[in-house]
Amino acid sequence: GGLIKVYTCDPGATVNLRVYSNGLITINVDYFKGDKQEPILTYDRSRQLEKDVLERVIDVSKAMALPPIKRGTYMTYFVSSDERLLEYDIDEIVFEQITPYQKVQIVHSKSLGNILVLDDLQNIAESDLIYTETLMARGKENYKDKEIVILGGGDGALLYELLKENPKEVIMLEIDDVVMKACAKHMRSVCGDVLDNYSGPSYKIIVGDCMKSLEQYIKEDRKFDYIFGDLTDIPISESLTGQLWTFVNKILQMSFKVLKSDGKFMTHLNGSSSPDAIEKYKSQLDKMQPPVKFTTSKAFVPSFMEDWVFCQVSFDQNKKE
Repeated sequence: GGLIKVYTCDPGATVNLRVYSNGLITINVDYFKGDKQEPILTYDRSRQLEKDVLERVIDVSKAMALPPIKRGTYMTYFVSSDERLLEYDIDEIVFEQITPYQKVQIVHSKSLGNILVLDDLQNIAESDLIYTETLMARGKENYKDKEIVILGGGDGALLYELLKENPKEVIMLEIDDVVMKACAKHMRSVCGDVLDNYSGPSYKIIVGDCMKSLEQYIKEDRKFDYIFGDLTDIPISESLTGQLWTFVNKILQMSFKVLKSDGKFMTHLNGSSSPDAIEKYKSQLDKMQPPVKFTTSKAFVPSFMEDWVFCQVSFDQNKKE
């Protein structure tokens, strides 16, 4: 049931009127506006039309005008972890390249600074120190003289902050060299100079698949104090099946094979508005052998526009297989 009508007008606008059988009416106005042109229909005018509808149309109980969604030269929208639309004040694409692994962008936000975006998902901004500090539990963990592995971490933020804690050695395993080179040039407030050279007095960066390096460490029976999973977010799905969950579980299993008995696996999970995904990850931890214990923490990350959940996992010395 219902009906749809399409109208056009002189400035090139198209108006779609849709009436649904349950009484819902939607009106969408679509038009092109140049950078220096005034909008055909401002948000203030839309609000006035909303009031007019309520006053003049019989049996209308409520109306709502929404701000325009703008599409054009570059995308100014990203989504939250539970797929809500978020608009950003992006005014420039600083860097863009498609690599064999992903689409890499660095965009500039007037309020957040430069933002690293991978496959259209915001990863870290110049305003996001709280993300890195919560991931590493700064002030709660002692990294002095420790041996550390970072899985991923191509933006260099975690490596940069960990080196301030005087560790014995940090090994970063990142597959995408393009990300590191782009961040070294355009995200220096995040990564400092650690990505200028891929080795230093207490760190080295290995460009390649982290799985292969973990396999080599397992063969060598090498153990580390901390392993950071700074890779993809945990999946949001109805089941624990699928390629991403398989990857997450494999990372967990391999990481604990190279972790010292008193070591910790530190990682980020997802937005707090996606509790089902977080609970699924916890259920996987509950099944691990040898048994593990875990804690979680969260922080509001400016470029994510939401609380993000982090997890700290260690062997449970009070339980046996």
